[in-house]
Amino acid sequence: MRVLAIESSCDESAAAVLDEGAGLLAHELYSQIELHRAYGGVVPELASRDHVRRLLPLVETALARAATRPEDLDGIAYTAGPGLMGALLTGAALASSLAYAWRLPAIGVHHLEGHLLAPLLESDPPPFPHVALLVSGGHTQLIEVAAIGSYRLLGETRDDAAGEAFDKTAKLLGLPYPGGPQLAALATRGTHGALSFPRPMLERPGLEFSFSGLKTAVLHAVRAGELTERRRADIARAVEEAIVDTLAAKAMRALDYTGLTTLVVSGGVGANRALRARLETSAGAHGARVYYPRVEFCTDNAAMIAVAGLARLRAGQHAGLGIEARAQWPLDSLPPLAA
Repeated sequence: MRVLAIESSCDESAAAVLDEGAGLLAHELYSQIELHRAYGGVVPELASRDHVRRLLPLVETALARAATRPEDLDGIAYTAGPGLMGALLTGAALASSLAYAWRLPAIGVHHLEGHLLAPLLESDPPPFPHVALLVSGGHTQLIEVAAIGSYRLLGETRDDAAGEAFDKTAKLLGLPYPGGPQLAALATRGTHGALSFPRPMLERPGLEFSFSGLKTAVLHAVRAGELTERRRADIARAVEEAIVDTLAAKAMRALDYTGLTTLVVSGGVGANRALRARLETSAGAHGARVYYPRVEFCTDNAAMIAVAGLARLRAGQHAGLGIEARAQWPLDSLPPLAA
């Protein structure tokens, strides 16, 4: 089975071709970072218009590099949500139109399911069941993954996601968009222990997160004195350490709660080197193993959408002739795959 996938949930336009036997044949991505940098964040209308310009050429390039004709495809997958509604509609409309023209089934894929399944693209994929720590710009969740299509939410953030905490702190420090990677780079020049920020909800039982209080603590630290380059680096280091400590501790708590020994980390924040190093150490002490997608598949991409779409198309699921797009879409509302 071979599928074409399209991703357009936010500020990346992407297309990929995945074959069930031959693996990932092509994946193309165009990032809108430069487009949105002047505004300090994603402008939804600009994102939608740029998807309209970029998606079809990306699809054509992906098909050419995969040496795939429309008649070689068995289906088309696209991101149906959650995400920016206008951005989602551009990808959904293109995918549905191509599916209709080429007489192929189409499937609207849950963006977070794509992130959860991204590690399956690797040569050494994680076994099921496992615990997934999904950390991105808009989501911080711990999920028990029994199998593809079988997910149980264990805990999530009550307010800001970890990625938002990174980005908002970066903005307070005057770092350019996108802030998370910039803050991580600045943190490498900070001094361990020079500052300390709260580890939100770490003293409480349970698997939920909260990062809004951390953001407030950073704001007070920024206003407390002259913001020299050294102090900016120390703040960045302390923020990263607080977020990493919290994520790692809750992830280990989730492993203990479920009795599982496999942890999967996905989403854009999963590319953070300090987080990866800490999780490796903590998991080793728990007798557990950590799996990640490669860094290029941590952020939004169409290859992960192809994985989820292929699994659901293979199970006989597909969308109707309508265009599916949902700004909000609970992961636990997904239909299970057929046995």
